[in-house]
Amino acid sequence: MSVQQVTLKVTPDPSLRVTEATMVPHVPLLDAEPFAVLGAPRQPGMASIGVSPDAQTCFGPRGAALMAENGPLWVCDTGHHRLLGWQQLPNDDQTPADWVIGQTGMHNEGRNGKQAVSAHSVNVPTGICRLEHDGKTGMAIADAWNHRVLIWDSLPEAHNVPADRVLGQADFTSGEANRGRTEASENSMHWPYGVSWQNDHLLVADSENRRVLIWEGLPETGQPPDTVLGQRDFTCRDENAGADPSAMSMRWPHGIALWRGRLCVSDAGNNRIMIWNDGIPQRNGAPCDLVLGQATDTLVDHNQSLYWPRANSLNMPYAITAMQDWLLVADTANSRLLGWHIDDITSNTPKPAPARALSGQLNFHEKGDNRWQAPMADSFCWPYGLQACGNTVAVADSGNNRVSLWRLAV
Repeated sequence: MSVQQVTLKVTPDPSLRVTEATMVPHVPLLDAEPFAVLGAPRQPGMASIGVSPDAQTCFGPRGAALMAENGPLWVCDTGHHRLLGWQQLPNDDQTPADWVIGQTGMHNEGRNGKQAVSAHSVNVPTGICRLEHDGKTGMAIADAWNHRVLIWDSLPEAHNVPADRVLGQADFTSGEANRGRTEASENSMHWPYGVSWQNDHLLVADSENRRVLIWEGLPETGQPPDTVLGQRDFTCRDENAGADPSAMSMRWPHGIALWRGRLCVSDAGNNRIMIWNDGIPQRNGAPCDLVLGQATDTLVDHNQSLYWPRANSLNMPYAITAMQDWLLVADTANSRLLGWHIDDITSNTPKPAPARALSGQLNFHEKGDNRWQAPMADSFCWPYGLQACGNTVAVADSGNNRVSLWRLAV
């Protein structure tokens, strides 16, 4: 099969910028400012590096999730190779964390705590989600560079509580990509960056294998998944399933959400959001029904081949979350958050409307980390993680080394 080469055409030509008269209007997606900022100052004098770990700092956090409306809150402090936990929802800036998992103390860092891989060590932790099963609340972590997902049956409430289950590896002491093989398999992973619990299903974005793995119910250690999306079988790991981009294939899946019964996956490498209208598929390689961010499911250029973004274009969207009627998208490389309303899908299928809501930029046609300025309370620099719980939105603002907590404005 011949694969058509994708040509990326971008230009900063000012003549291609949208004029003010033709700008698409928007409504604010989030409040004017977050109600709490963790990991770094709300408005530092310069970008905070956060290289010294303690109970109040983060370094490139890529995931955050509230386990209930009032807490606990758990954060993947990715650059420090640890998980930070707050017993209650913080309401003040730079509230110190209560617990740490992955390091021997709050002032330590290093992959796997500079020790052997274990049930409480992490190496580039990225995705995080809450689990509801058998009347208990637990959590799952995408431990990306240990090529595994760790599962706690109940929420940890102390330092270095070991996980109860592991997926992607045969045991808690192994950490090789695809278990040391060149091919993928149904029980291996390579850089899993996203994890989500939806309708009693566990879904994992097995990113470097270019696929999403799905388990019906909470799996035991070593249990193979029931379904794979993005590939036709469990052994192929080629970009876009070894063919041209399509409604079935993926290049860099990351975020997963269920939006009013629709399964949504952020395919960051193809600069799009994939949507399955009938919920979680049960057939391997099931194609999605529509995409956001591209005009068709065969086009993949970032910002639809333009330098300047639009209300209907995306540039490496890593994270998504659903909140009421809204799908919130972290348009990561454009350093902004976008919001689509469910009516934008139902009334415009198969070609959805542009996004309605925006935060992080002044309008839909601007881009730039922190709007090309010093960090502000309402700006973003590569927002990488996004989770909603109740009326709170947690944003892992990775490039600003912080997690910000917001209220939805729409």
